[in-house]
Amino acid sequence: MSNTLDLAIELISRPSVTPKDSGCQTLIAKRLQAIGFTIEHLRFGEVDNLWARHGDAEPLFVFAGHTDVVPTGPENLWKFPPFEPTLHKGLLYGRGAADMKGSLAAMVTAAERFITEHPKHKGSIGFLITSDEEGPAVDGTIKVIKYLQDKNEPIEWCLVGEPSSVKRLGDVVKNGRRGSLNANLTIHGIQGHVAYPQQADNPIHRFAPVLKILCETEWDQGNEFFPPTSFQISNINAGTGADNVIPSDLELLFNFRYCTEVTHTQLQEQITALLDKHKLKYTIKWRHSGKPFLTKPDTLVKATQQAIKEICGYETQLSTTGGTSDGRFIAPTGAQVIELGPLNDTIHKINECVSADDLDSVSNIYQRILEKLLYQS
Repeated sequence: MSNTLDLAIELISRPSVTPKDSGCQTLIAKRLQAIGFTIEHLRFGEVDNLWARHGDAEPLFVFAGHTDVVPTGPENLWKFPPFEPTLHKGLLYGRGAADMKGSLAAMVTAAERFITEHPKHKGSIGFLITSDEEGPAVDGTIKVIKYLQDKNEPIEWCLVGEPSSVKRLGDVVKNGRRGSLNANLTIHGIQGHVAYPQQADNPIHRFAPVLKILCETEWDQGNEFFPPTSFQISNINAGTGADNVIPSDLELLFNFRYCTEVTHTQLQEQITALLDKHKLKYTIKWRHSGKPFLTKPDTLVKATQQAIKEICGYETQLSTTGGTSDGRFIAPTGAQVIELGPLNDTIHKINECVSADDLDSVSNIYQRILEKLLYQS
């Protein structure tokens, strides 16, 4: 048992399903305060947030993460109770083990060792922790960033502890993310009897040619950092439940994961132009979840690559694939942002787990990054 594993177990045992924190941040704050961090508990709406800082000089390095977890699903399908963390054959099981209480524990123990060994480090270290990452993400990191901007506390480097690794620890580091644009589209028709289609207007038939175009459109070709923009329908629904009724409306949800070759405004304009061209009657509601961001191979990326090579013995791959993260709220401030954490193959699944050895290695990597950025010999 290591300090990192012990802390991860304590955190996982707290059932902090979004937006609950269940005392996780208090536990983290107590550990950080003991090594000289100033602590601020920031509550917005139903969301608990923690801002902790060690030092008052620039540059500011920030560990960012979340204490909230997704629901467990049917608990009877788990090998072990999801909020009773269990170590079995070298794996720590429990909801949040990989996403991302293991990373939070590694951040804390890395900071503890670094500050003990280098109490007069240059710059400052911050912790930005929220309980609103897995949910709406409106009262969490985005609000804390606004708070920090109002206080004129600029972030130079930020490491988000999202589980980035794929096959072995540190093989992938996220240095950017695609943007996300969601839409709720309703195609309006006229309800009627299927035997008298001339007296109705079938929205499914109306939309079918447009659907084909949407699925076949190449929105862009991506670039050296990002894959091409993707379009996916996540839900489509129409009908009254009767087989002899033409429906009045067709409703669908779709999403763009877009790269820096296009803007969310351009995508919206393309969609509305296509709908108008086909003379559809429609209502559309847009929700923009975040712009794409990219951290080019500069100080933070290079320090991370070197740390992984020194601790793990192999090179890491930079990637911008996957979903969104709270990095989308931090990067627009001008901060260099990367995501680095344990393997992501069990996140949000039944029997989520993480390698106990990997937790210690993650902590060592985090410490080495701190040493490369903030240690003055």
